[in-house]
Amino acid sequence: MKTTDILPRPHYLNKIIPYINRGIIKILTGQRRVGKSYILKLVEEHIRKTEPDANFININLEDFAFSHITDSKSLHQEITERLSEKKRNYIFIDEIQEIEGFDKVIRSLILDNRNDVYITGSNSAMLSSEIASRLAGRSIEIRIHPLAYNEFLDFHSLKDSEQSIELYLRYGGMPYLRNLPSTSTWNEYLVGISEALVYRDIVSRYSIRNNDFLKRLMLFLADNIGQIFTAKRIADYLKSQRISNSVNTILTYANYICEAYLINKVRRWDIEGKRYFEIGEKYFYEDLGIRNAIIGYRPMDIGGLLENAVYNKMIYDGYEVKIGVLPSGREIDFIGERNGEKCYVQVALNVNDPSTAKREFGNLSEIPDNYKKIVVTLHDSAPNTLEGIKMMSLRQFMMEDN
Repeated sequence: MKTTDILPRPHYLNKIIPYINRGIIKILTGQRRVGKSYILKLVEEHIRKTEPDANFININLEDFAFSHITDSKSLHQEITERLSEKKRNYIFIDEIQEIEGFDKVIRSLILDNRNDVYITGSNSAMLSSEIASRLAGRSIEIRIHPLAYNEFLDFHSLKDSEQSIELYLRYGGMPYLRNLPSTSTWNEYLVGISEALVYRDIVSRYSIRNNDFLKRLMLFLADNIGQIFTAKRIADYLKSQRISNSVNTILTYANYICEAYLINKVRRWDIEGKRYFEIGEKYFYEDLGIRNAIIGYRPMDIGGLLENAVYNKMIYDGYEVKIGVLPSGREIDFIGERNGEKCYVQVALNVNDPSTAKREFGNLSEIPDNYKKIVVTLHDSAPNTLEGIKMMSLRQFMMEDN
């Protein structure tokens, strides 16, 4: 596909540009099909505008043309044979996680300051602690997510509206949807891609034999987004379904799903004690369309979808997110930290009921600092602020840089 056919995603391009020719390996990570390859193409196009005569080396390890690259040695040979000694070399390697020892190849390449390296990967295990330590100080990881709501509007030529946000909550932000003829085909695509992701990035990679258990676990997580997760709770549920698995197996499989970037684990934080709780994390799907493809789109799930959408927007905005627990035991849905600043967010369908308003605003007012505090509701609510706590509709929250 030509770069002229690719819609820009400046949110990510602007993150990468400052590191061009800085001797730092650029590592783009994220779920398959979120657009990492196309962002690499946009980076290449940006570079070509200023250095049209540079040497560009593109290797897509999902392309059969590169099936001869099976290990670090053959990867190194492929690249070195194409290096130029007279020009700057821009090296783009897609889906590198299948090559064991790839980090040694990359580190050797950047010893020559004429080489500028960009790689993508679809499994967080590719950056194990050992590899991360070897690349420490020489790499920057940039997490690529599905389309944010404002990007979704651009990709589908839509205006911000209640109908648009409903489409987003239902079908999510996989970029390829824009190439399909109508929404009637979107769900079929999402079902197909979710099954492919599960098989390729989980079942095949980890040689899983109990596929039925994996599918039931993913269904459970999809059905319980935003709910406190414990392995024992899932074990009890599965036992009720006449499926028996150990707590360790449940935790291992949940970790596999996280490593494939299908779901994100969010830990609970003791606000007063300033420590993480050992158990009781929550899980949110990386893409709502994938979640709905797994379990089906059900209007009764709108509360969980709303919370998942808010979480996804916060990590897109660069926040490190955790669940807050107050001394009273009540929860703050999300605490976001970014650049030394915090943002506290409560999520509710609406605050029309006085008891709901008291709970959502009251929880935030218990926090003894002056960082930004927001209540997000599905639709517009009044008032806009209460005792310094801002109230926003989901659409407003999704369109702003919070």
